[in-house]
Parts: sequence; C-alpha cells; structure tokens
Amino acid sequence: MNPTNTVFDAKRLIGRRFSDASVISDMKLWPFKVCGVGDKPMIVVNYKSVEKKFTAEEISSMVLIKMREIAEAYIGSVVKNVVVTVPAYFNDFQRQATKDAGVIAGMNIMRIINEPTAAAIAYGLDRKSSTVGGKNVLIFDLGGGTFDVSLVKIEEGVFEVKATAGDNHLGGEDFDNRMVNHFVQEFKRKHGKDISNNRKAIRRLRTSCERAKRTLSSSVETTIEIDSLFEGINFYTTITRARFEELNIDLFTKCIEPVDECLRVAKMDKSIIHDIVLVGGSTRIPKVQQLLQDFFNGKELCKNINPDEAVAYGAAVQAAILGGEGKIEKVQDLLLLDVTPLSLGVEDFKGKMRVVVPRNTTVPTKNLLLFSTVVSGQTCIKIPVYEGERIVAKENRLLGTFKLKGIRPAARRVPEVHIWFEIDANGILIVSAEEKSTENKSVITLTNHSKGMLCKEEIEKMVKEANKYKSEDEENKKKLEAKLVLFDYTYNMKDTVSNLPKLNRADRKKISNAVEEVIKWLDENENQLAECEEYNSKMKKLENICNPIFTEMYKGASTPKSLL
Repeated sequence: MNPTNTVFDAKRLIGRRFSDASVISDMKLWPFKVCGVGDKPMIVVNYKSVEKKFTAEEISSMVLIKMREIAEAYIGSVVKNVVVTVPAYFNDFQRQATKDAGVIAGMNIMRIINEPTAAAIAYGLDRKSSTVGGKNVLIFDLGGGTFDVSLVKIEEGVFEVKATAGDNHLGGEDFDNRMVNHFVQEFKRKHGKDISNNRKAIRRLRTSCERAKRTLSSSVETTIEIDSLFEGINFYTTITRARFEELNIDLFTKCIEPVDECLRVAKMDKSIIHDIVLVGGSTRIPKVQQLLQDFFNGKELCKNINPDEAVAYGAAVQAAILGGEGKIEKVQDLLLLDVTPLSLGVEDFKGKMRVVVPRNTTVPTKNLLLFSTVVSGQTCIKIPVYEGERIVAKENRLLGTFKLKGIRPAARRVPEVHIWFEIDANGILIVSAEEKSTENKSVITLTNHSKGMLCKEEIEKMVKEANKYKSEDEENKKKLEAKLVLFDYTYNMKDTVSNLPKLNRADRKKISNAVEEVIKWLDENENQLAECEEYNSKMKKLENICNPIFTEMYKGASTPKSLL
C-alpha cells in the first residue's frame, strides 16, 4: 500500500477552504499530500506515474459510487435515487459540497438529512406505540471525524428536532492523533529517531493506534507491534486504557459541552430526557460513556441500537418515504422536522450581524429581512451573507457576497428591499434580494458558484472524469483478474515441481526456469498493470511448456489436483 495514495478524511476536507486552520492542522498528520488551488484544497495522488489532483467532492463521489455498487449487488437492481446523511453541524458550504459529490457520482440525491436525526428515526421507528404523550431523546453522535448532539421530541410518528449542537472537527481521528504523537515521542526516546516526517511510518503507526483504540474499549491493556517501522527498527510497546484516557481527557470532556448547550437552547432540564442514544463508533469508548452518564446523574444509556448502522437505517426509512413507499405500515404517518445548526444573516452598515434565520429554526423555511439604502441617491447595495453566532459579522463565516444594482435614486432609507433567506429540506441556503418598486425589480440568488464552491461547468467536467475513471477501473479489474490467474498458475507450478520427485531433471529445470522467468516479470514494477494480452501471452507460453510434460508423465492416469 502506497501511503501517499491512501486517502482518508475527505469528509473533513469537504466544503472547507485551504486556508482554514483545521485543514492546515490536519495536513500535518495525513500521509497524502494536499495543495491549494485558489483557496480550494486539492488531494494529490500519483495515478499511472502522473500526478493527479482531486477535490474532496470527487473523492467522496468515488466512495458513493462504491457504496451504490455494493447496494446494487445486494438487492439485484439499479440504484438511482438516494438519501445522504451529513453531520448536523455541517455548514452550508459542506452541505452543498456533499450534494455536488452526489451529482459527480451520477446519483439523484432526494434529500440530505442530519445524521443524528436519521439515528432518531432508527430509534423511534419501533417505538411508535411507546411515544404517546411525547418522548425527549438526546442523540449523542460521536464518529470518526465529527461530533453532533441533537435533542429530538418523538410523538406518535412526528420527529421534531428541538436543538442541535456539536463540533464538525472532533472525533475518533483526533483520539488516534493523540496516540500517534505519544508513540512518535516514545520511539524518539527509545531509539533516538524522529519518524514524524516519514509518511509510511506514520501511516502504519496510525493504523496500529486505531486498532489499539478499539481494543481498549473492551480491554484494559493492549500491545502495539510493528515490524521494521523505521530504518529497520521494530517497534514494540503497550498502552493501558488509563493512559489512553489520560492522553485524551480534554477531548472527552469537550464532548460534554455541546450536550449542556443543546439542553440550554431547547430549554429542557436533563431530568426530562427519557433516553440517551449512542451513535457512532467512538461512543464505544468507556470514558466517553462514563462522562455522559455522570452528566445525566447516573442515568442508563440506550445501547440497544447498533451505533454503526443507526444512521444508515434512518436514512433508508426516509428514502422509503420519499420513494413512495409510505404504504409500508412502519413508515406510515412519519414526519421529520429538522433544524438549522447555525444562525444565518447579513452584515449591516455598522458591521454587525443581522440574523435572518435564527439557529435551530425548523426547516424548510423562508424568512424575510427588510433592508434599505444608507445614503441618499444610492443605486447599489452590497449584501454579504454570513453564518454563525458572533455579534460582529466578520467574526462569522462568510458564505458569499452579491450586489443588488439598479435601485431607483431616492433619499436614504426610502427604497424598500426585501432579502429572502430560503433553506430547503436538504438544509441548503438560497438568498435573494428584490427591490419592491413598481418601476424596477431585480432578484439575485446566491448560487453555489458565488459561494466559492463548484460551478455547473466544473461539476460537469468532474462527472465526465468520473465516467472516464469508471471505464478505466473496469479495464484495470480485467487486468487484475488476468494477473491473478497467471500468478496462481505460476506459483502452483513452482510448488508442484518441488513436490514431484519422479519428474526428470531436464523437465524439472525446464519448468523451473520458465516459472522463475514469469515470477521475475511479475515482480518488476513496470509490469504491475500490464495489458491483459501480455498476461494471457505469458500464461499461454508457460502452459505450452508445462502441459506437454505433465500430460506425458500422467498418460493413462488422472491429473493431480495441484495441476487443475
């Protein structure tokens, strides 16, 4: 495995700028290279000895394509329409980027829903009868790269999200990073070598740390053994659960803060929470469970749904409803009411954030802000759109800026401008501005291109490239199959010759020489992806040498199994 071509964490890159502090921080720990084109992060890999750059959307689309192939193989039919889940705290950039990834993958994304909301559906689907009168459920979703907390009221099939909080840059990867840094320092102390800049060593160490983390969820101690980690030096060490908790205690404690915030925003006391549902692989960590249980004064956590499957289960239910399967008894009368994770608004002339859509507003929604000119005779208004909770607009995330031109000159504050913020069921924002004058009317929409995301032409280009890579993948699959057939036959012949004492010396040497020649050819780097015809030719040549010898030897007898 080439570590520089092993790409992961695309979810943490999607919808982010290259200049984001979180991207700069993560880049130091990834074995693969990330560069900036403009302010867009691009993942760099070597493909057929040529350096290629991919957006996080393209990498995500490859994952989606693979998932669709698995689903199609399982159900035996074509999948066209999908429901995609995202972390609740994904901002507008990230949601639009996820939708773009679906388009690149050739999928029709019917709906984007929040992961904890999907998990709530999975939890409540079989409990419709027990939710009469309402049930308050806290979904604690701690995965590999993101963390969300949602408070959902479930009542007779209605799933109403009351509040959401979290961190879209906190999860199992961060716990792994702490372990990696710890063992890098240990290796340096023991052997006087710094492996932090060796991508291959760090990748192997990270894999072992991730495995150790999972083991420590059920054991109090585990070992890490890596042969020839760096410059031929073997690395052997142990780590206890207590040490792992000590390395990450600040991050574990940080997971409880959004729980408190979520309850405060929803104006609910922890005593009226009926169930705490754990979602995501990192919720298996005993210390995380203990801190959460302590926060709720010892209340038992709900562990009777699979934390790895709950989100997908809920998304499948939503897909069934949107796909017209509402007649299925279990999904009849289900209604999903989600919310916006962050406030949305514009910057006024004083530099302050004027909130148009408050945080935790139920979506879909369409909110209006009345705006006007600040000086007499003004014919153009510049409208910066922000996302966040800070009072000063520039301290929030800028989603984009557009201008409304052609305003009829008038005294200040006389022109009436309507600014509409519309959020669809996917949580994606469209902003438009309109002057309410009978003589002049203009509507401008904040598109994903104006937000610095992929434009239509870029998406179409990526779709073509995805189709190109798909056909290349099919061709490579055929080459790999031909290679494996040759590989198996060659080594089968090698073993057979070694275990046949009655084979005469001349024939043994003839076969051995032919086998070694093929093995040498297979091992050569440039032949790792040879053409199918070359593999077939090598196969036929080897068969022409081996088959006559064994046919003559076993004339009149059954052919041994090792030759079949």
